[in-house]
Amino acid sequence: MAARTKARKRALDVLFEADQRGENMLAALDRRVLDSGRETPLPTYSIEIVRGVVAWWPELNSIIQQASPEWQLSRMPAVDRALLRIGAWEILCNDEVETAVAIDEAVSLAADLSTDDSPGFVNGILGTIAREAPALRHAE
Repeated sequence: MAARTKARKRALDVLFEADQRGENMLAALDRRVLDSGRETPLPTYSIEIVRGVVAWWPELNSIIQQASPEWQLSRMPAVDRALLRIGAWEILCNDEVETAVAIDEAVSLAADLSTDDSPGFVNGILGTIAREAPALRHAE
């Protein structure tokens, strides 16, 4: 597994855990940095992802909601919510990651960790966000 793929998975773990516990995302991140719960420390890119998602939280939630008018964020599986936030952040805020890579990684994680319908759902929403990305970036 590639380093960034592992980092995305670890960032997903932090976001999912905080969501399930109703915990502040940055507090969960700080706790995980101090005690990774694994033999290896939390990768730097995982930390960058979580901090980036938190910094863009309202914007990402709004963009995801607009791209998925039929599904409220609160009704989405928690794994899908976290993956959509990570993917949207990478598409809109991280110029080092190609859009196709961000989408493929999110879809792959959805296939491994979420419902049978999640890969298509995540792909569709992130595809919509990617198509609208130039306008969304310009609006920033």
